[in-house]
Amino acid sequence: MKVLLLLLYPVATIVSAAPLVFQGPDGPGQGRHIVFMAGDHEYRSEETLPALARLLARHHGFKCTVLFNLDPTTGEIVAGNSNMPGLEALATADLAVVFLRFQAFPQEQMTHFDAYLRRGGPIVGLRTSTHAFKMKGTDPFSQYSFDHKGEDYPLGFGHQVLGQTWVGHYGTNHKQSTRITLLEDQKTHPVLRGVKDVWVQAGGYVGKPIDGEILTMAQPLNGMTPESPADETKPPMPSEWTRTYHSASGQEGRVFTSLYGTPEDLTNEGYRRLLVNGCFWALGLEGAIRPDLEIGFVGPFQPNTFGNQTHAAGITPEMYAGFESPIPAHNRTNKPAPRPAKPAAKTDGAAAKAPPR
Repeated sequence: MKVLLLLLYPVATIVSAAPLVFQGPDGPGQGRHIVFMAGDHEYRSEETLPALARLLARHHGFKCTVLFNLDPTTGEIVAGNSNMPGLEALATADLAVVFLRFQAFPQEQMTHFDAYLRRGGPIVGLRTSTHAFKMKGTDPFSQYSFDHKGEDYPLGFGHQVLGQTWVGHYGTNHKQSTRITLLEDQKTHPVLRGVKDVWVQAGGYVGKPIDGEILTMAQPLNGMTPESPADETKPPMPSEWTRTYHSASGQEGRVFTSLYGTPEDLTNEGYRRLLVNGCFWALGLEGAIRPDLEIGFVGPFQPNTFGNQTHAAGITPEMYAGFESPIPAHNRTNKPAPRPAKPAAKTDGAAAKAPPR
């Protein structure tokens, strides 16, 4: 009878798979471990980060572990579900590359990220990582939430580590692309070696870093080509910068922040070089940054256009194993999620604030 009951009422299983790891042959990254955290809803971090990890491993010898938001029952990569198995890899990481949005990891996962920050581990943060976490005030580790109001850690991970929490959009996605220019007095900075002609397809974000060295400025364009005219109503704003943060243990950690980073942005050679250089710098390897550092893609790369919950379904991390498999595994994406109805206008004339995206 017990056997019969088990057959009639099957129990859902939790799928557990080994993390995706790329191990390079040789290069300046030998002996260095980078952990990539891909978990956003819209900007296709699950395509950007494995492509970036693969080239850093193959061309420069790093060990690169890529972690994703995973469906716990199927093991498939999903967009922004706050489940990221494998974060214990941070215990041996020399750098964490973070591309997250509104995550609320369970305590047993978040404890590994908290430990990494407490020891002052270097961070590269992309796009929505200014609002990487959204947690209730009663949750463990709620201090990392982008809207944390406590005096112990105001405005959370984005403000305290990356140098900026969520501020707002500064360009219209899919209608306005962005030209990124180097600040004249920063052109000798190691992160900018060999960087030129930077153009990204993501719409602008407001850039207001609280400190650090601003390296670049972003100009919204009225169009989706590098030659599109500048939006004269929107003067350039900071888009990439470096800084250090102070950990709970008293250690300092290097930080490189970029407000862009979609996989379509990565197809621009100038932007791709900027990210690669930023990783080297954050690791303290600025002496190895050359203007002609190899940054070519490894394996086929045909990214999907970004959109809220429009990720390609049915892909598991093991589909990206090795250096030859295509990223993404296919281009059959979900349809865009319907936009919620706009709230009725308030009688006092106050405008409703758009949610962070």
